[in-house]
Amino acid sequence: MKFTPRCEQMAAFLDERQFSTVEELQRRFGVSDMTIRRDLAALARAGRVIRTHGGASAAPKISFEFAFLRRQQTAEVAKQAIGRAAANLVQDGQSVLLDSGTTTLAVATALKARRNLTVITTSLPVASALQFCPTIRVLLLGGFVRADSPDLSGAVTESNLEQLHADVAIVGADGVDDRGRVYHAAPEVARLVGKMAAAAARVYVVADSSKLGRKALARSGDLTKWDGLVTELPVPGLKRAGVNVVVAGKTEET
Repeated sequence: MKFTPRCEQMAAFLDERQFSTVEELQRRFGVSDMTIRRDLAALARAGRVIRTHGGASAAPKISFEFAFLRRQQTAEVAKQAIGRAAANLVQDGQSVLLDSGTTTLAVATALKARRNLTVITTSLPVASALQFCPTIRVLLLGGFVRADSPDLSGAVTESNLEQLHADVAIVGADGVDDRGRVYHAAPEVARLVGKMAAAAARVYVVADSSKLGRKALARSGDLTKWDGLVTELPVPGLKRAGVNVVVAGKTEET
């Protein structure tokens, strides 16, 4: 269904805010009460929003997709550069483990230039991005789909992973502290990343500079014991801590 630009803007506003009243929407878009209610009715019929008493809220599926897109667009240029730099660490014919996240999705996009790869992943967007690439085989690890992210986790995922070995694992992070320790907000993701690292000959973390110097709930590994961090800016502190930092465009040797 095709909507007016105002309706699309209204839907995006609700995706971001989660809920708004008719009065607030009326003030924001400068139209009548009846026009707002008519637009909301059209969006509700299409499943884009859910009508509530006196207003509307974002539809869960659309809100979920909007949130992932917003994460993907955050530091987008840096993530694309990191993706290209990480892809340069992979050779034709190798097997690659990719976890979930928007930065590893950028890696997957850059890997399309490689030939005869096997990509093993927990990420539904990564699998979708590579599905029709004729030179790449995609192995999607089974498991439960997480409620707040388009990826797989759980006992089945871990069991499948334990049967595999990859040439390289490229994983994301929610935080990397000044000592090179890697963190994730979700403990189940941290556990899975640790198992990915154990199943690969080489392990790299991809993270833009906004993730550096930060911690999160669960620790998944230690960059001083892995092969390096791929980021868009030099990180002298991590270099001094013994981390190999691969900067998009050049490599800092430890």
